[in-house]
Amino acid sequence: MNKKVISQLGAALILTGVVACSSSSETTRIEPVKLEQDPNLCYFDDTEVRAPDWICGTPVEGYPVAAVGSFRDTKAGTSFARNQATMDGRVQLATEMKAKVGAMVKNHAETTGVGDQETVDAVASVTQRQITAEILFGAKAINYRKGPDGTTYALVVMDPQQAAVAAKQALQTSYKNQQAQWQRFLGEKAQNELEAEMDKMINSEFGAMPQ
Repeated sequence: MNKKVISQLGAALILTGVVACSSSSETTRIEPVKLEQDPNLCYFDDTEVRAPDWICGTPVEGYPVAAVGSFRDTKAGTSFARNQATMDGRVQLATEMKAKVGAMVKNHAETTGVGDQETVDAVASVTQRQITAEILFGAKAINYRKGPDGTTYALVVMDPQQAAVAAKQALQTSYKNQQAQWQRFLGEKAQNELEAEMDKMINSEFGAMPQ
């Protein structure tokens, strides 16, 4: 066999090998695997690991106001992580409480037909601004969980009476600061009538006010 034939045969073999390798790489390409998550269940972020329902925001029985705080994994230890997650939970709880108080005012207006929309919005807004960390002192963490990536989660809650007291404080402070708006909202009322009206709002959202 002459050198030219051998050379051509060698080139053909090399080309065949390249094609074979190319074909092999295409058939073994790794495709990303989709997570098999049941939409009715709660999971830790981007995993198939089940998480407690409260981590996904499911209402907690017995607590009208609840929120979830979290803190990333560090070398500071479990106690530190839990404290930080609880602090974050308090911040989230304040946001949740503001939303509930605003809804409480607006729902009362819709139910009773009092106040125009602008006045109702103004009263709701000024009341929400009274929700501070100070009046949420009764908030506490009742559960913790650590995720697969080391993140610590804290379930922070307020019991119904504490939530009602905090809402009442916010309403009273709001009234003191913006009496004119409140009078447009509820009309001219004696102090005892005003208190009764506030209690109605609170009862509808948080349950009976403590005596």
